[in-house]
Amino acid sequence: MELPGSRDKKSRAGAVLGVVAGALLMAAAMNLFLIPHRLAAGGISGIAVILFHLFKIPTGLTIVGLNIPLFAAAWLILGPDKVMRSLLGTFFFPVAIELTAPFLPAATQDPLLASVYGGIVMGLGLGLVFRCHGSTGGTALLSLILNRLTGLTTGQSLLGADLVVIGLAVFVFGAEAAMYAALSLYISTKVIDLIQEGLSPAKAALIITTCAEEINRRLLQDLGRGVTRLAGRGGYTGEKKEVLLCVISRPQVTRLKALIHDLDPAAFVIIGNAGEVHGEGFKKIASPD
Repeated sequence: MELPGSRDKKSRAGAVLGVVAGALLMAAAMNLFLIPHRLAAGGISGIAVILFHLFKIPTGLTIVGLNIPLFAAAWLILGPDKVMRSLLGTFFFPVAIELTAPFLPAATQDPLLASVYGGIVMGLGLGLVFRCHGSTGGTALLSLILNRLTGLTTGQSLLGADLVVIGLAVFVFGAEAAMYAALSLYISTKVIDLIQEGLSPAKAALIITTCAEEINRRLLQDLGRGVTRLAGRGGYTGEKKEVLLCVISRPQVTRLKALIHDLDPAAFVIIGNAGEVHGEGFKKIASPD
């Protein structure tokens, strides 16, 4: 017989192991592919690659140093809950880079192979971290801060930060290295999507809940997605409940489930593939001509 709370402890332990494993994969991507080939593929890790080759500053030290002020700002602006979820991945990732560096020499001398496989391994690691509700801080935290302060979506903020880093790489390493870095970044984002939610371009969620008002507010505020509210009634009990219909992107599914669990663990939720979505927040409907 399973003791009360033991399932929650196993779940937390599995999440911690997942974040650790993901951070190790990311560290392997840095040491095997990205650092040796000067691939500053966005984010704070990209800045760390640039500073390592310019001034020989250890990449792990740069990542920790840049994350500390971001954590302080996030603590004040976003609250301690969001920051604590990022703590393990953020500080284990740079430690893993330094610990594994002596054992992981460059895996290839070909920059194209390095950009492709670096993007794949980095995407596998980061996707695993996200699936376990973790984070490695960096521009992920920065995007949440900018979202709160400026109203930019997290996707827009992440893209802007990554483009700035790749732009710096153009001046430091040259255009060719920056193009390889952009390729690696593109591949890693695609792998992250595949790890999290498969091949579907978008997800449609039906949420039957007694906490519709609060969930509706959080969907609009935290995920930036529109919601349609429908009146519903249980076929067996006749109980009135509200049904929320929301279409979200693949990377937002984990956050959606965590949000609903926090507000109404008893909610009935259906999440399915949306093969085509047109309109607000997604691609505009094309003319039939």
